[in-house]
Amino acid sequence: MIHEASLLTLAGTFVLVMLILSLWFAYVLAVRWQRKRRKVWHCWRLASFTLGSALLVIAFSPPVVEWGHIDLRGHMAQHLLLGMFAPIALMLGAPGTLLLRSVPVTTARRIMTVAASMPVRCLSHPVTALVLNVGALYLLYLTPLYQMSFHEPGIHLWLHLHFVLAGYLFCWSIAGPDPAPHRPGMRLRLVVLFIAIAAHTVLGKLMFAYGFPRDAGHDLAEIEGAAQLMFYGGDIAEMLLALVFFSAWYRQRKQPVVVDEWQTADRRA
Repeated sequence: MIHEASLLTLAGTFVLVMLILSLWFAYVLAVRWQRKRRKVWHCWRLASFTLGSALLVIAFSPPVVEWGHIDLRGHMAQHLLLGMFAPIALMLGAPGTLLLRSVPVTTARRIMTVAASMPVRCLSHPVTALVLNVGALYLLYLTPLYQMSFHEPGIHLWLHLHFVLAGYLFCWSIAGPDPAPHRPGMRLRLVVLFIAIAAHTVLGKLMFAYGFPRDAGHDLAEIEGAAQLMFYGGDIAEMLLALVFFSAWYRQRKQPVVVDEWQTADRRA
């Protein structure tokens, strides 16, 4: 039964890797299309998106997946790659902006209309993103969900996918360069970022001090090592996100009038 679950997990992981590579390839094609039309698209954005994709592929590689199955420290390293470092790099690639520039004007308008709808605005709000991102970690490590995920391949794969999507949503809601209708102000986003930093710190200390996740077959040294990875690795990732945030704030203060992609689409028409 365990062997069958491992095979299903590997198969699902392979599908996710193929999806990542397909999205990266689509991004590269879109960049080439922009350059053929003599539109500017900075190389560093392509490099950033490529780095994020590479980090995801590394996190889903067989050695890292196996390490994550047998060692909580490996699981935590995988989580840091999937949910924190890769999303920052992907977000800096501005895939949403590239999409809007690559599709017809009418399609870009429809995308922006959907983005401005109330359900999407609620989902992409920094507070919602914080709950989905950090709240899921508390649920995973402080409840039996962690143990369940190693016996149910579907739950295991869904958690990995959730790490990536929730991590990207949080990074984008705080400091994303893509257009975002009705995005909250900088001060609210800064407060949410500080809360996220504090919540990660508290969770790392709870794991270190009280041996979470409990009854999962990990010894104390392993749990403490994983808690330290979360504590220090999370700090590094959140410092990077804060740096991106303050850079965006500085640029906004220097250029208070920002032309969004919708206005750009109007001019293209």
